[in-house]
Order: sequence, then C-alpha cells, then structure tokens
Amino acid sequence: MKLAAATLPAPGPHPWPILGNLDIIGRFDNPFKGFGTLANHYGDIYSLTFGHTRCLVVNNLDLIREVLNKNGKFFGGRPDFLRYHKLFGGDRNNSLALCDWSQLQQKRRNLARRHCSPRESSSYFSKMSGIGCAEIDILMEELKKVIIPGQPLDLKPVLNATCANMFSQYMCSMRFDYDDMEFQQIVQFFDEIFWEINQGHPLDFLPWLLPFYKQHTNRIAYWSTTIRKFILERVLNQRELNIDTEEPDNDFTDALLKSLIENKNMCRNTIIFMLEDFIGGHSAVGNLIMLALAYIAKDPVIGRNIQCEADVISHNGKRNITLEDMEEMPYTMATIFEVLRYSSSPIVPHVATEDSVISGFGVTKGTIVFINNYVLNMSQESWRNPNHFCPERKSDANNQLTDELPKFRLRKNLPQFLPFSIGKRTCIGQNLVRGFGFILLSNILLRYNISSPDISTIKINPASLALPAKCFPLVLTERI
Repeated sequence: MKLAAATLPAPGPHPWPILGNLDIIGRFDNPFKGFGTLANHYGDIYSLTFGHTRCLVVNNLDLIREVLNKNGKFFGGRPDFLRYHKLFGGDRNNSLALCDWSQLQQKRRNLARRHCSPRESSSYFSKMSGIGCAEIDILMEELKKVIIPGQPLDLKPVLNATCANMFSQYMCSMRFDYDDMEFQQIVQFFDEIFWEINQGHPLDFLPWLLPFYKQHTNRIAYWSTTIRKFILERVLNQRELNIDTEEPDNDFTDALLKSLIENKNMCRNTIIFMLEDFIGGHSAVGNLIMLALAYIAKDPVIGRNIQCEADVISHNGKRNITLEDMEEMPYTMATIFEVLRYSSSPIVPHVATEDSVISGFGVTKGTIVFINNYVLNMSQESWRNPNHFCPERKSDANNQLTDELPKFRLRKNLPQFLPFSIGKRTCIGQNLVRGFGFILLSNILLRYNISSPDISTIKINPASLALPAKCFPLVLTERI
C-alpha cells in the first residue's frame, strides 16, 4: 500500500542526537527480547532511530505476514551496512541474502532453486541422502582418531568440516581431506562469517566509527577474499575447462558455468559469489547440530529418545540412517525444529524500497524493518513454558515413544513458527539445512552418547543460531 500524505509514523521513543535510540536497545543482552519488551509499551509496531537511520519493529504474526507476504514487494531491500559490503567484495549485492531485490536476484534464485531446494522423492533429494550418508562414514572414522574416552572434545571444527564436505560434494561434486590445511582454514572462516552476520554492531548505524574498527573490517574482508580464492582455484578453474553444454547438469556448479556461457547478463564474479553463498550454508547446519548436541548434553532424555528412533530404523545400527527415514523419526525432527524455535531469529533485516503503509502507519523509503519472530518463538500464548527446551511440544497430544516403535507424531502446521521466514525472501536452502542436519544428528546419536564435563560451560543465546568458533567441549561415548 502506498504512503498517503496524512499517514502518521508509528509511535516510538524520542531519539537522542547522534545515537538515536541505540542506548535503549543497548540495555538488553538480547536485542530481540528488547524489541519484545518495548512492544509492551509502544505496541506491536513501533519506530526506533539507530544513529540517523529510521527503523520499524513488527512484533506479531499478522504484522509479519503483512510486511513479508501482503506488502513484500515494498520490503525487498537489505540494509546498506558497511560490514555487508566488506563480506562480498565491496558490494553486498553480490550476495543472495544481503542484496536488494532485483531482476538479477530473481534470476539467481530461479537458477539455484532446482539444485538448492531439493524436493522429497526427487533425484536431488536422493543425491543429498547418498552424499550425506557417505560423509557420515568418513566422519565416524575421523571421530575415532580424535576421541579419547571420557575426555571432552572440541567437536565444532570437525563437525563443520563434515557439513562443508556435504555441501561441496552436493554443489560441486568435490570433497576435501579433513587434514587439508586450506580446507580447514576456509571452514573456519565460513564459521567466523556466520557468527559475524548474526551479530549486531555499532558500526552498522554509526559508520563514522570506521577508523576505530579498521582492523575488524580488514579481517572480515580477508576471510571472504580467502574463501573466494579457494573456490576459484580449487573448484572452478578446472571445472570451467571441461564444461560441456550438451551434457545434463551434474551439479549446481555445472548449472552456474553453463549459465555463464548461455546468459550474457551473468558474469563470472556472480557465479563465484553464488557458490560462496550456498557452500557457506554449511555453517548454519554445523551450528544447528552443535546446539542440538548441547541441549542433549543438558538433558540426556532427549538423546535417548532420538536413539530409540534411530535403533528401530537402523535395526540396531546395521545401516546408516538416510533421508528416506526422516518421516519415521519425528522426534528427531522435532528436536531440530525445537532448536530452531529456541535459537532462531531473523539474521538480516528488510528495508522499505519505496514509501508504503503497515497497519495504518506510514513507512518511508529506506526504513529498516526488523521482523521480530523471537516474540513468536517465545510467546506464552503460542507455546507452553516457552523458555524450556522441549521437543515434545511439536507432537500431537498423548503421543509417546516406546522401545519398539516410535509413536510420536510431528505437528507440521504451526502458523506461528517461521524459522526460514516467509515471502519472496524465504531461505532457499532450507531443505538442505533440514536434510543434512537430520542425517548428522541421527547418525551421531546412533553411535554415540553425548554429555558434558560441566554443563555450566554450555552458554547458549536463545535468539541466535550462531555459536562462537570456540564454544564448548562435549564428551562423546561410543554406544555398545
């Protein structure tokens, strides 16, 4: 809806000079919880000013649907943060997630959709399952090398390397040795970038602080240029020499290279950035599973319930668990969804690309819109005891697990649960996240019990899927 001349802006606190309302949000450890607290005073839609940037915060399901579905064409932009430019070669529009909506963005999503949103029962789904299970076998051999019985293990690096190999095999038909130093480095840098994007930063709204953060922004740029150099030298250069436009696509890399030949509007830089974007999705899976294992370490009953399903499906470990088993392991999927409920908040805000109206309030072009689905995930009205991690909340009433067959039944239609957003900027890689995440979690629990030497060391931010590169150790004990 277009902005009418007499339309009033949403209410909100009066901003200070220079800082705006950054002082208010800075009082909260969790900014999304802070957004929800402010809604108690100003209502479910209100305005804030960060630095000199006007912002709008929407805090309930109807408003979120109005912004992302009904009026999505007016809110397809992304913030012009300096950090975003540093991550993508000086221009955030090189990124699918951080770019403004455009015809190029639509073409890139269309090109990626078939490969990066594999549907159940499709050949791509079967390919993903086979790749995931093959890499699980290699992961288990790696774990045997590094696990010392009873000793805590920094699991995150090897888990992220496994996820990176799953994605690189699926996207590029290539995998890398776990002791490959260059591979280890780019896996680490991807993880650092995932953490970086999930953090708010004063520099985003106070760009005049740049001289004080020069070292930080240089480090960001170094991570991203190192990753692109690796993709170019270790993946694309050789493949580019052997591309055959007459042959069917073998993988996403083939599709990208062919589009470079067939589409004059596609440039070489574009496909490098697209591969970087999609391969980088492995960091979301690695962090998701680390969080799931952390909750299991805190509450071993969750792990035993997953193992109950896994033992039945695998005939007590006689085979790997595959994607085809997903429907038969609803408690495992409920655990993954509960991690997303408890830890998922929007990573990148939206931006109004023209003057519009939301819920009767005027929204001027350039306004940053924060979609606060944290309030949906932690709503007392939608979830019983929302601060408690509980996979059972995703079940139909009175279902339970038995030692013979899993009787747990997963509720799939939860309108208040939007872990991958909605509208035209929905996460295009969500099936890869769910699928590879399921393969990892189920097969690790099939073979190992998870515990912690000290659960007080497990620090989890309830509004972020990202964990620091150095987070917490876990103890993996082989099941007999």
